[in-house]
Amino acid sequence: MYQHTGEEYFDSKEFQQLLGKYEDALAAGEPVFMDSEELADIADYYQMTGQQDSADKAIALALELAPGSLAPLTYKIHEALYNGDIGEAEQLLEQIVDKQSPEFIYDKGEILLAKGLVDQAEDLFTSSMVLYQDDELQDFIIDVAGIYQDFNYADIAMRWMKMAKQEDTADYKELMARALFGVGKYKDSERIFNELIDVNPFSKRYWNALASAQFMNEEYSQSVQSSEYAIAIDPKDPESLISKANALYRLDNYEQALEYFRRYSAITPDDEFSLLHQGTCLVNLERHHEAVDILQKAIEAAPEDSPYLPDIYQELAFANSELGNYDKALEWIDRTEQLDCDHIQALVIKGHVMLTAGKIRQAEACFRKAVIESDNPNLTLLRIIVSLYDNKYVEASYALFKKYFRVVPEGHTDGYAYMALCCYDLKKYDEFLYYLKQACKLNPKECKLVLAHLFPDNVEPQDYYNYIKERMKK
Repeated sequence: MYQHTGEEYFDSKEFQQLLGKYEDALAAGEPVFMDSEELADIADYYQMTGQQDSADKAIALALELAPGSLAPLTYKIHEALYNGDIGEAEQLLEQIVDKQSPEFIYDKGEILLAKGLVDQAEDLFTSSMVLYQDDELQDFIIDVAGIYQDFNYADIAMRWMKMAKQEDTADYKELMARALFGVGKYKDSERIFNELIDVNPFSKRYWNALASAQFMNEEYSQSVQSSEYAIAIDPKDPESLISKANALYRLDNYEQALEYFRRYSAITPDDEFSLLHQGTCLVNLERHHEAVDILQKAIEAAPEDSPYLPDIYQELAFANSELGNYDKALEWIDRTEQLDCDHIQALVIKGHVMLTAGKIRQAEACFRKAVIESDNPNLTLLRIIVSLYDNKYVEASYALFKKYFRVVPEGHTDGYAYMALCCYDLKKYDEFLYYLKQACKLNPKECKLVLAHLFPDNVEPQDYYNYIKERMKK
């Protein structure tokens, strides 16, 4: 049964008729009269829709009907590279009969990139340009740019895109938008994806890409909206669900973020990233028993080399600390010592747990060691002061902030919102206004993070100081 994909060709009547003809022939036990390219397209469709066994059968049939044909061998090469089997990819490459085609050059270049031989791939692609002219050369340049983009060489992809003539086609625009995204030009990428959506508003791929560009540009509310359009097109699309979850998380909307992380995990249950963020949402919602349970599942799902293990251990430390399980919390922090992570941050968290447990001297020792060993002692000191505040040592936090602002360099932007909150709690209102003004001017993001609970939702963080001054006039 046909499944909607969001891909223009696979959703076309032409392809649906081709797929129907293929499936009808199989169901009737009749011979399949199709060429290898058509069968490779069918395999791509099956793979995209999660029907791997059907994809394998279609590719096997293509190679049985036409051994050495380019399209099914290219499919198998991509599959081998995805599985990390470069040796198999090289063996498959040798089986291709047409070694003069651009697709053979692409396959060879992709294998070189998978081996990390970027200069050799570049030599291959550049020397092959003389084989093509006019429209063929344009297609070759754009295809090579797409290969570099797929392998996350965004700078090289952009350089190749600049060699191409500008086109008003969807494929060209999408690749340019993705290249711009790759080099950090998120606003330009967003603009092009909006143009593409104006023409094709039912492409979940475009909506997801737009959501990603908006997310990276810190336009989290807009990113949520774009993800919602993608979800409306395909309610079970994992990319759309995790994209919305991430944006909601950045908006501190932990309840809804948790819901969408869970919806994502229902489809992709072994993704430790989602399980970690469910735990973090639960910690922020002060549902610490639930947080411990889901974070334990994250550890079970995570491979030994997962980059998320330090964060999982640290969140387990926070959750156990809040439950009064201080020894268990310290055990989780100690596990980070064997990992490649920010050990200074782990020391600060260890000090925080000690402080929560009332072990003040041990906490001081951790904090002191963290500052001494830190490459950025000002940032480390700020984390320590915030820990003191979170543990209700407000006077101590205030006193340390006084020293902190005497030693930070000119142009420093962090910490003013936290100091404003200390002054507010201590009823030092003149100082509160002074540090609030500095926070609004220098770091609105921190202002919102720390002080949003003191202001109406419709007031922007950069306007917090002016809002209070206007209220004082009344």
